[in-house]
Amino acid sequence: MPAVIITPSVAIAAGEIELTAIRAQGPGGQNVNKVASAIQLRFDIGASSLPPEIKEKLLTIPGRHLTVDGCIVLKAQDFRDQGMNRAEALRRLAAIISDAIRPRRRRHATRPSIASRRRRLERKNHRGRLKALRARVEED
Repeated sequence: MPAVIITPSVAIAAGEIELTAIRAQGPGGQNVNKVASAIQLRFDIGASSLPPEIKEKLLTIPGRHLTVDGCIVLKAQDFRDQGMNRAEALRRLAAIISDAIRPRRRRHATRPSIASRRRRLERKNHRGRLKALRARVEED
């Protein structure tokens, strides 16, 4: 397997990625029970050759792909062909890393417009009137 190229300046050597063929889950009958066509990918962030700033960003990614010991674990089982599942797992790893490399746009604070403030107050007023109609009726 050749190196996985993320950007022209960032690539992952083939030896840093551990690919294991496992049996897939779900429907598929005899084929799914006999053939190890799914791929489990493990990528140790700490032991990789990525630059330290990218490693730090990867260690903070949300979701369930990151383990406690700093490994990204992906399971690809969408296809019946092991080679296609391998390519899908590598593509997903490259997408995760390229997303971590991409700089985040800074949010510029803005003030609500006059019209949006007016609409908000009208909604609050309407909601208050609805709740007032639900109140218990006092008899004289």
